[in-house]
Amino acid sequence: MQANFVIELGQKAKVPIISFSASSPFLTSIRSPYFFQATQNDKAQVNVITAIIQAFGWREAVPVYVDNVYGVAFIPYLMDALQVGDTRVPYQSAISPSANDDQILGELRKLMNMQTRVFIVHMFPSLGARLFIKAKEIGMMSEGYVWIMTDGMTNLLSSLDPSAIDSMQGALGVRPYVPRTKELEYFRVRWKKKFHRDHPDIVDAELNIYGLWAYDATMALAMAIEEAGTANFSIQRANVPRNSTDLETLKFFQNGPNLAEALSNTCFRGLTGDFLFINNQLQSSAFEIVNLNGVGPKGIGFWTSDRGLVKKLNSATNVSSKAKLSTIIWPGDSTSVPKGWEIPTNGKRLQIGVPVKVGFREFVNVTRDPFTKVTKVTGYCIDVFDAVMKELPYPVDYDYIPFALPNGSSAGTYNDLVYQVHLGNFDAAVGDITIIANRSLYVDYTLPYTECNVLMLGRVQDEKNKNAMIFLKPLSWELWVTIFCFFLFIGFVVWVLEHRINDDFQGPPFYQAGTSLWFAFSTMIFAHRERVFNNWARLVVIIWSFVLLILTQSYTASLASLLTVQRLQPSVIYVNELIQNRETVGYPVGSFIYGILKGLGFQDNQLVSYNSPEELDKLFSEGTGNHGIAAAFDESPYIKFIWARSCSNYTTVEPSTFMLKTQSRNFQQFKTDGYGFVFRRGSPLVPDVSKAILKVTENDKMRRIEDAWFVKDSKCHERNNSVSCSVLGIDSFWGLFSIAGAISLSALVTYTAKFIHEHWEILKDSNSRPSIWSRMLHLLRIFNQMDPKAHTLEKGGEDGRSGINAPGEAAPNLRNGPAQADPNGEPSTEHVDSISDGQTTPDVVPSSEPANNPNQEIQPSTDITHENN
Repeated sequence: MQANFVIELGQKAKVPIISFSASSPFLTSIRSPYFFQATQNDKAQVNVITAIIQAFGWREAVPVYVDNVYGVAFIPYLMDALQVGDTRVPYQSAISPSANDDQILGELRKLMNMQTRVFIVHMFPSLGARLFIKAKEIGMMSEGYVWIMTDGMTNLLSSLDPSAIDSMQGALGVRPYVPRTKELEYFRVRWKKKFHRDHPDIVDAELNIYGLWAYDATMALAMAIEEAGTANFSIQRANVPRNSTDLETLKFFQNGPNLAEALSNTCFRGLTGDFLFINNQLQSSAFEIVNLNGVGPKGIGFWTSDRGLVKKLNSATNVSSKAKLSTIIWPGDSTSVPKGWEIPTNGKRLQIGVPVKVGFREFVNVTRDPFTKVTKVTGYCIDVFDAVMKELPYPVDYDYIPFALPNGSSAGTYNDLVYQVHLGNFDAAVGDITIIANRSLYVDYTLPYTECNVLMLGRVQDEKNKNAMIFLKPLSWELWVTIFCFFLFIGFVVWVLEHRINDDFQGPPFYQAGTSLWFAFSTMIFAHRERVFNNWARLVVIIWSFVLLILTQSYTASLASLLTVQRLQPSVIYVNELIQNRETVGYPVGSFIYGILKGLGFQDNQLVSYNSPEELDKLFSEGTGNHGIAAAFDESPYIKFIWARSCSNYTTVEPSTFMLKTQSRNFQQFKTDGYGFVFRRGSPLVPDVSKAILKVTENDKMRRIEDAWFVKDSKCHERNNSVSCSVLGIDSFWGLFSIAGAISLSALVTYTAKFIHEHWEILKDSNSRPSIWSRMLHLLRIFNQMDPKAHTLEKGGEDGRSGINAPGEAAPNLRNGPAQADPNGEPSTEHVDSISDGQTTPDVVPSSEPANNPNQEIQPSTDITHENN
């Protein structure tokens, strides 16, 4: 406090002022080139204190400081550091430097009645000693308390009375670290000898860090004087008017600017470490953390700006953790780390706010006895909270306070109730309160104790046997189109592979097309009459038959499921249908679901609120034409409760189903984290209550509570109450189609390449047919003919199925299609010996021209070649 005046004197007289004890951060704001702060600034230790609090996981701390410039200047920096470390400061205790014992006791009792048990003491040793003595008298130095002293007291512990030291047992202290060097030990020995000669009655005196800083400051001044020189050490009176004040008439030091500059450039290794001024302020060094245990402080660790908390300065580990400090003896001779807060036994009970509900009272029900005027709170959420609080390792007393008006009605929405916790009117809020983002901005939630998402409730409609096209519903239209296209493709592939060697696939174009389609489609139902001879065709048919087997089995199962589950289908499944058809939907009063529905595109005239299941039943029974609703949106616990009461009338739709046809960005809005308990921001109860919730939900207690409140009908409880989409899509079978398509395409490409290779001479023959188009047509005519070299045709005489007879026999009728059927309707196995005009088909004879003549065109029989094809 004297430094401000002295600094001003030095500024006027141009004399450097060096202070080794004035540590107030306020002094750094004085822009004077003649002031040098040769001590650690108080704000340098706030990061050390914050690191200790974070390492032990304490969520709250209360500063206890002297109410003067020394204490007040320190608090803003401490508050900023604690806020960065996410540590809440519920109260600041300022004690006057002239306070008597009764005033100190009164302030300590205020602290004792609070939940917080972590205190940061920043004051002079004389006042601090009295504070700790009184704290011990009223039991605040017992187990569970945490006391952290700043360097203002820790540096001067050696000057305190033993009774004061005894009252501080278990407290932690922070002080600048002074390395133990030979120079320091030699200096201590010399100083003790000299001090004992001057004060023979004092034995084993100890020099504190302020004396060491004073010695280093004196050395720095001596070195600066040697650097600046002693030539101009005279003083000069300023030219001022006679009527000026005494300060203005002060003489000034002529060599002051040079000495100040030399002092600011001084750097050496002093007793306390590196002595260097930056911006006229001594730089911070490492801090030592001590624990008062026994007759004096014991070092338990260190803190540096680059490594944080460490047990040893030469340690390679730099993780800030309580495990990186030595064993600490806490107040009450306890080695267990205090949790940093307690429910005060002589304090007020926790005030737990609960909502007042009109409907769904199974969750929270507030009743008031008209005779005794006693308010009783029951319900599922209340039972869960009671079970959770019993799991805490310590007792907590609390009372349920209804959030109601004097007449007993609700005082507001759930958002209003949560905000009352933020304002401090309630310590917590319990009920069916959903964890959503905007509420978590100003309160703390525990872990959820029940799952919760938004479901749609709809009336059950009985469409069984009422839809004539229900047989199409098991498969999606994309899958139907894909199957039809594959039928055409497989029929075409089989025709290409078989029609040159199999007379079943010969005949007029329409007959061939019909046979190919008949062959492809008949594989789905029964074994076909037509035989296949090509190995590629056989492979294609086998793979396709396997694909059809999978498809038919899946179709049968899906159709059977659709016909039996159809009674449980809601009348509306998709949200966009409700929006497009301007249907009216319901939502609970005061719920956040209103905002979700508005975001999806519902208009206000499409939204109807309800308070209870009875009101919801009425809205459904009236229907949209009579001011009713077509569907209702609510949280899953409410929906399941409604469905359990009347599962024969309603069914639920999961978000993954009713959002299928809506935009994906809206789907995220339907997810919530469930129901949680609300506490004030930074409440130390939140971690312990969350752990207790896990214990309750993982054992049988939660199931018993749910069964007691919600399981009313065992049949409804056992029945699956949600619908899912039973339509099979292309995604389920793309692998099968890919395999079948790849094999069929491979067979087609291989056969085509082989055919072109065998008749390559025709494509190259430009003499007989100069145009490529004519050669291609000729190649197609050959492709449309029976292959005389086919193995199946050579065996035709034996089985009677071949389209080409042996030499000397009549050829079958290839123009008019298959053989005539017998009178009984079965196709004849005998071939017709003549064609329709009564002429006998000649044998196929090779050309008389040499076979190696590339220009010679092979002319097949005109009776076999179908020009119309």
